[in-house]
Amino acid sequence: MQQTKRIAIIAHNNKKNDVLEWAKFNRFFLAQHELYATGTTGKLLEQEIGIPVHKLQSGPLGGDQQIGAKISMQEIDILIFFWDPLEPQPHDPDVKALLRIAVVWNIPIACNRASADFLITSPLMRVEYQPYLPDYQEYLNHNYDQQTTKVRQEQPVSLDTA
Repeated sequence: MQQTKRIAIIAHNNKKNDVLEWAKFNRFFLAQHELYATGTTGKLLEQEIGIPVHKLQSGPLGGDQQIGAKISMQEIDILIFFWDPLEPQPHDPDVKALLRIAVVWNIPIACNRASADFLITSPLMRVEYQPYLPDYQEYLNHNYDQQTTKVRQEQPVSLDTA
């Protein structure tokens, strides 16, 4: 992870004001990094703090999944996700998948203002940092072996003995 971090910022509708206030307060810090955000949050961030933001789709239209894909490709270093625990979301499976993929790839996650403050004030934010990247090769090999065995067992046996 380079000194300049690639930070994804997402906020559910009821948390947009919170994330904007947080971003305004931390504008100087955020200006030193590369920002990514889902649709509306990205537009609001650019307007509010005047810093360029890579804007992806709105969360319900696939933006959460786009951020997740970037995480799995090691193109996002940090996830700031102000999610609303009191309001059901129509794209809740996408939200859970995003949080799961962030944990799978061992990237720091902040889900509210306090955790975001602690995360960005860490001394590790100001230096190059090599996070532990899980090695999933054994998992992939084991999964491949299991699936190969299963496919072979399920293939019909030829009745043609001629």
